[in-house]
Amino acid sequence: MKASYNWLKECCDFQMQAHGLAEKLGNVGLNVETFEPVGADWRLDVEVTSNRPDCLSHLGLAREIAALTGTSAKRPPLGPDAGGEQSFDDLSSVEVAAPDLCPHYTARLIRGVRIRESPEWMRNRLEVCGIHPINNVVDITNYVMLECGQPLHAFDFHLLEGGRIVVRRSRPGEIIVTIDGGEHELTGKECVIADASRPVALAGVMGGAQSEIRHNTTDVLLEAARFEPTNIRRTSRRHLLASESSYRFERGIDPEITDWASRRACQLIAELAGGA
Repeated sequence: MKASYNWLKECCDFQMQAHGLAEKLGNVGLNVETFEPVGADWRLDVEVTSNRPDCLSHLGLAREIAALTGTSAKRPPLGPDAGGEQSFDDLSSVEVAAPDLCPHYTARLIRGVRIRESPEWMRNRLEVCGIHPINNVVDITNYVMLECGQPLHAFDFHLLEGGRIVVRRSRPGEIIVTIDGGEHELTGKECVIADASRPVALAGVMGGAQSEIRHNTTDVLLEAARFEPTNIRRTSRRHLLASESSYRFERGIDPEITDWASRRACQLIAELAGGA
């Protein structure tokens, strides 16, 4: 995992330079393969073993650093939800038809957003961590994933047929075009996020091109969920698709962080993109 030294300092008030931090982490099995300056920051490439998915985030690494240094890790505070005039159930619905593949699905709807470039501080942090900035909403989902380890996905709500979400098994022969432009024929074994008629994402692996956030998006459906790790691993390999999300879902997600991550992303969207 590529981590930002400055970001880790915000999550845990330790007093070490980057090279000293690299040595300390290596002593507890989190080997730092490289550390290099990137602008006013340092990029640490931390080798996280498959049995430590809790360390695939800045908050996760901060917990380890806190234990090593006798300090404490801290999450950003969450403010109250910026609720709109209507409830989610007035506007959309979620059905989990494959609970064995998706034990927890959270959706929030943010209306009236403005898609634009992310602020410089967020773009810089994403680039230090090896992620190319796209736009404020997509960048926020990636930022929160790097912060707490929970992958998220944002859909353009008006590109979801029927304005609804169905989490189900794929149907043999269904086709999905993913956001990288690849076309994939499904086998009936994948977990998909669908709207009223078609798959709009390969669950936990990659979103679909037909419902991705665009420059004219105004309403966003934000997904935060947990998926069965073995199915994610098989789907990723079957379709030769790997992502930052699948890497984390394959190893298991903290069940206590999903709703916090959704609320954190909504808070940042309200700050950087507006909406309610």
